[in-house]
Amino acid sequence: MKIYITGIAGFLGSHLAKRFLMKGHTVAGCDNLIGGYLDNCPAPADFKQIDILDYASLSEHMKGSDIVIHTAALAYEGLSVFSPKLVTENIYAGTMSVATSAVACKAKLLLNCSSMARYGLIEPPFTEASICNPIDPYGLAKYQAEQAINLMSDIHGIKVIHVVPHNIIGTHQKYDDPYRNVVSIFINSLLQSNKLIIYGDGLQKRSFSPVVDCLNAIIKIIERDNIANKEIFNIGPEGNEMTIKDLAYKIAHLCAIYPSVQYLADRPQEVKNAWCSSEKARVELNYSPNTNINDTIKEMVDWIKGKGPKPFDYKLPIEIINEKTPKTWTEKLY
Repeated sequence: MKIYITGIAGFLGSHLAKRFLMKGHTVAGCDNLIGGYLDNCPAPADFKQIDILDYASLSEHMKGSDIVIHTAALAYEGLSVFSPKLVTENIYAGTMSVATSAVACKAKLLLNCSSMARYGLIEPPFTEASICNPIDPYGLAKYQAEQAINLMSDIHGIKVIHVVPHNIIGTHQKYDDPYRNVVSIFINSLLQSNKLIIYGDGLQKRSFSPVVDCLNAIIKIIERDNIANKEIFNIGPEGNEMTIKDLAYKIAHLCAIYPSVQYLADRPQEVKNAWCSSEKARVELNYSPNTNINDTIKEMVDWIKGKGPKPFDYKLPIEIINEKTPKTWTEKLY
């Protein structure tokens, strides 16, 4: 079976590529390398540096694929408030380019990786039946892209399944990106400067999911053919919610570094409490998130140390700069 992965040099995409190659599948994929590293991509995979907005190149490279897994995204909730054109064009138009290519190459299945940002400002735990209320351009674009893909499924017959990973963490995550990936940001900052920056009071709550647990759930979806069309699955642990402040000190402890902590103003449009119910995945996929988060963070620390801490790369444009734009970005505080 030929599996095509968008974002194959990124965090989730590269881990999926490795696992599917180990299972004997043919794997191909693309990445624009904005959110990934070239050496993340396993060598046997057929890789091309393609932006998903480049439909002609994408559809040509995707030919012959049986399954398309869409992980590529400028997954920037916070940045989308200040660079809405950049982010929403990638999320919505990019997803349409991927879906159109999948239909054109007669793929049997399009597995779309959405985001918990689709849920927005509602009371956790989020369930698949929750009424979505996204409060930033990224979350809204993700949710609208899901609806558009479902419409394409109705019209053209391609099977579509949506997965909603929640705060997945692990190696291969881009750690010199100042706009996202809080665990990686904290580790990279600590290893360089003993400094941590926290938005607001640090009491925002999240539940973090080691990537290996997410992989197991996605692979089960791919290997089963009896899952209904247009199903949605939350993928994330329950019961291990922690504040960002507690996360910061946990990482500092695991790094054996005692940091200076700087508190800045709240990030506009940030959802304060975000975690999901994975009951549906537990029942239908036998999903069992049991990987220890401390072990995962230690692996990330060792991986980043091995690659070498890097200065943060502020290469993405900020389209709107005003008094609400976080100083971490405008003043390059990391």
